[in-house]
Amino acid sequence: MKSSLKIIILHLALQPGSSWVTQHSVGRPATLAPLITSRRLGKIGYLPDAEPRVRKQSQNELIQCVGKQLTGALLTGSLVLFPPKIYCSERLILPAFADEISILQSPRKESTQVSGTATVEETWDLVNKYYIDRTFGGQDWDQVRKKYLKSVAKAGNDETQVIKLISSMVDSLKDKYSRVLDPAAYSAIQKYDLIGVGATLMPNENKDIVVGAPPIPGSAAARAGLQVGDTVLAINGVSNKGRNAFDIIDQISEKPEAPTVTMTVQRKGSKSSEDLILPRQFAEVKNPIRYKISERRQDGTVVAYIKITEFNGLVKAKLEEALRELEVAGANAYVLDLRQNTGGAFQSAVEISSLFMSDRVATYVVDNADVKLPFRTAADKLAIDKTDPLVVWIDGRTASASEVLAGSLHDNCRAVLMGSTSFGKGLIQAVYGLKNGAGLVLTVARYVTPNGTDIQGTGIKPDLTDGVSLFLPGVVSDTSKVDFKEIKSRLDPSFCSVPDR
Repeated sequence: MKSSLKIIILHLALQPGSSWVTQHSVGRPATLAPLITSRRLGKIGYLPDAEPRVRKQSQNELIQCVGKQLTGALLTGSLVLFPPKIYCSERLILPAFADEISILQSPRKESTQVSGTATVEETWDLVNKYYIDRTFGGQDWDQVRKKYLKSVAKAGNDETQVIKLISSMVDSLKDKYSRVLDPAAYSAIQKYDLIGVGATLMPNENKDIVVGAPPIPGSAAARAGLQVGDTVLAINGVSNKGRNAFDIIDQISEKPEAPTVTMTVQRKGSKSSEDLILPRQFAEVKNPIRYKISERRQDGTVVAYIKITEFNGLVKAKLEEALRELEVAGANAYVLDLRQNTGGAFQSAVEISSLFMSDRVATYVVDNADVKLPFRTAADKLAIDKTDPLVVWIDGRTASASEVLAGSLHDNCRAVLMGSTSFGKGLIQAVYGLKNGAGLVLTVARYVTPNGTDIQGTGIKPDLTDGVSLFLPGVVSDTSKVDFKEIKSRLDPSFCSVPDR
């Protein structure tokens, strides 16, 4: 029976490293994600050709329906995907990481050794439930299980050999984006912890917010003794009763630079509660936004140039700050430079789209049951005048979340694309933490632009190829060749119209 992945975008302020949590949430080209992409080989497996069914659900409804089977799944700030034919009681996972992979399960290494057999079974089962290609690369997946259980019986519990075996099993899918991360590589992802305290939160069957996975070793949550099953009654004094993931994430993201988070915790088995003031720790995160007024033309056009280098945990907040400053400075025309931007957190692309357009479909995500889920922009987050002309510069290294943003703005007649064809990364990976401390990166879904374009392997074609300046890293580019009169005409409803979605 096909499993139907539920996908939920979490609004969290992430932090980058190789990017920001989910080292391939909507993935980056193989050459640019050193840690996470080093094992990419082979080709993507078969994807259904049939037109996906559209499930008409609001994002709030999507939050309600979560995968019953993904009880250990983790929240990673980017996309959280939940599996199959579910009962609609929230089993939503709250933060931990996010960047290019859509879903990250926080580290789950136990103090006791996990058997090699258990690790093979765990890895096989995750692929069996959530992998997008239901032919598993054209092989009998049950036979693969038998083969590797036999092999691991000979290898015993030698950790190095077990990692090699499960890596070989995942490589047999012939999917260059699906791979195993050894414990060292996986633990490095903790730099993308969205809350900054090393805790993974999720609603249980009673809709209480609980600690859903062992805290990251050495983190504030671990030092405070938080354990799986502890209930988090409130965060920073705000009760979690009746709240969903969006509520909590929005609350935390309001103060992304706050030095601490206060959690009111009821220990598992206890009737009393205590306030834990947990210091937040983040890897150094670079501001991904560069901007300035690049021109003040004689016709009154004031051009603002904005460069986004990556979609990390600061991107939305920093872009919003930049846009408001530019508006105050008189900007009334914008150039958004996404060249050489290989991606980042999926939800960041949707959130950024909300700064330019209100209540529009930003993208559709198609799961392994061929169900098509829409993700809409917010209705009241505009940072600039909706009539200000917008140009987006793209090139062959514009990938992943950058393509989500470019496609979103283009297909909604909000921006004209200039430059060269983008990279073409239309698959979404999830990262699952294994009990032995390793991680599994798995292709679980794909996305299409609002107009239904599947860009995997083909990229997004620009509207115009002229008028783009030479890309020079660290240098504000020349916008003088952009003809904003033509841009306005191309965005005019008489030339470009948006169907009801």
